[in-house]
Amino acid sequence: MTKIRAWFSLIAAVWVLMREGVVTALPDEGAPPPVVTAKRIAKLIERRRPPGTTQSKKLGDALGRLGPSWVKLGQFLATRPDIVGKSIAHDLELLQDRMESFPTDQAKAAIRATLGKPVDVLFTSFGEPIAAASIAQVHKATVQGKDGNTRNVAVKVIRPGVRERFAWDLHTFYTAARFVDRWFPVARRLMLVQSVDMLAESARLEMELRLEAAAFSEMADNTKDDPGFRLPAIDWQRTGRDCVTMEWVDGIKMNNHAALVESGHDLNAVADNLIQSFLRHAIRDGFFHADMHPGNLFLDKDGIIVAVDLGIAGRLGKPERRFLAEILYGFIRKDYRRVAEVHFEAGYVPGDKDVESFAQALRAVGEPIYGATAEDIEMGGLLALLFDITEVFEMRTQPQLLLLQKTMVVVEGVARRLNPDFNMWQAAKPVVIPQATRLIGPIGRIDEGIEGVKAFGQLARQAPELAKRAERLSVAVDSMAVNGLHLDDDTIKRLAKAQRRERRWDRVALWVIAISAAIYTATIL
Repeated sequence: MTKIRAWFSLIAAVWVLMREGVVTALPDEGAPPPVVTAKRIAKLIERRRPPGTTQSKKLGDALGRLGPSWVKLGQFLATRPDIVGKSIAHDLELLQDRMESFPTDQAKAAIRATLGKPVDVLFTSFGEPIAAASIAQVHKATVQGKDGNTRNVAVKVIRPGVRERFAWDLHTFYTAARFVDRWFPVARRLMLVQSVDMLAESARLEMELRLEAAAFSEMADNTKDDPGFRLPAIDWQRTGRDCVTMEWVDGIKMNNHAALVESGHDLNAVADNLIQSFLRHAIRDGFFHADMHPGNLFLDKDGIIVAVDLGIAGRLGKPERRFLAEILYGFIRKDYRRVAEVHFEAGYVPGDKDVESFAQALRAVGEPIYGATAEDIEMGGLLALLFDITEVFEMRTQPQLLLLQKTMVVVEGVARRLNPDFNMWQAAKPVVIPQATRLIGPIGRIDEGIEGVKAFGQLARQAPELAKRAERLSVAVDSMAVNGLHLDDDTIKRLAKAQRRERRWDRVALWVIAISAAIYTATIL
């Protein structure tokens, strides 16, 4: 029944996307025949809108109708222009979160349920919501400190029923991803099922607000000695599974450009500081804020950047950090052969491809950079071009790198609004070159050697158990070679039953789709 419901939900979602004009905006170039057919049908049923209605407005209306889970999916797809196209990805980026707030009484009930105390005891005052997103909303409140003074705090509260709704909608997302994987082999390199896995994991973490508080704490530790950047402090006594309380940030939102100009701060220095902070987090720490749009960034009275809303964070392991450092450093030095080798060493490009041909393709990405002024070069754009060219060489999609690239584009955009003459590469050099040297230079090699020694030590400790397992496996293989592979009757019956059940539900799902399509077609006619 879950599978049937997922198909019904998917059909309903496609209908809404068609009605709101989202399907007709899908890119034509390279679109498979079913998408072309869907666009033709969508033109017949798309509802009329006032002239000049933007695509981001259409997307916002469609995802708002579908619910919080779909808004979260849209936010996630903003990081995947390789799936939805650059234009729609840009519109999804502009969408951010547009959700109606839920009643304050429900927020108070959620706080009491998770903290075990009424709001009147925990806070001296508790206001109406000031911002609402797909997963939670934020209230301004005040608390009384041990010194008797009151201070303002921001309280983020989970949206009622969002976990249950997301769990159901997740079946729909998996159904769509598996359908595409099965019937469109060319799309398998996009790793759609794994991308849904990543979305599910990200959303689960975001719905556990204690983990967001822990992310704030971790990043605060990482950046405590960094100039010009900080995170709000967490009030752990008023933080639980369904709410997180943190320091209220008094500052200017970075989407309020007029106020930033009036503040008198050196916006050129702020732009440099912003990009340098992000690169430190990504390359040095391997842990970065992945939702750094202007609404989540404040500039306080001292000119320090304060980042809020850490529900979406990205992580890069040491291999990814080294990969990022090497490709950026390689492009700076025009060493395309080395950049190509890094892709093969990381396992991102299949080993049967030719390194020299790949290096030639990378040259097509890098050379135009040196014919342009520094102000015209975007690091995020460079990575986007890099991922485009790797499609020819069947490079498997790396979701964590796409999340990094998406965030870098957003951060660059904020920096360029602060300083229209912003020189990305000049600002990045004080961070990229030292970090690249550390990761790929002698110190990095020493670190690799230490890690290798540790891995060898762990292997040595496990050697006796591994030897026993190998012996048992050898005996089993010898037995199969002589006697063949045998399954007991009960196992054979269970496998046959499961296969029959899977086929039966596949047939039912196909009939449901056919009947629904017929009903929709009749409605249109």
